[in-house]
Amino acid sequence: MNFDNDCFYCVKDHRLTDIMIKICDLEASTLYLFKEQTYRGRCLVAYKEHKSELFDLSDDERNAFMKDVARVAKAMSEAFGAYKINYGAYADKMTHLHYHIVPKYEGGPGFGGTFEMMPEPKVLLSEAEYEELIRRVKEKL
Repeated sequence: MNFDNDCFYCVKDHRLTDIMIKICDLEASTLYLFKEQTYRGRCLVAYKEHKSELFDLSDDERNAFMKDVARVAKAMSEAFGAYKINYGAYADKMTHLHYHIVPKYEGGPGFGGTFEMMPEPKVLLSEAEYEELIRRVKEKL
């Protein structure tokens, strides 16, 4: 199994838990909810092993990972009534393969454009509100 001691998706230390909450493990990945919730329901799907690019995966690995991405996007769309789901795979410095899954809402933040990775001011929720978002996603997975 590939592992990188400098990668917070591999190590799963405070660098990860400070910004995300684990929702669950999927077939080929782990699903996280971002604590910053400007885009209500924003999640991230991280490949279970340390891989950098889609082309680093075998066909079966890639198909399983993209199946997870599609499954999460559908669950989020159903759970939150998003107008559109945006996908982001940005990794210039963070080389662990992952996808941002970002629900967009007509008239909501960033609608009609690219979502902001680190919006200001941050929209942070209570523990109960995070738990409710997680419950809604899990219910639709």
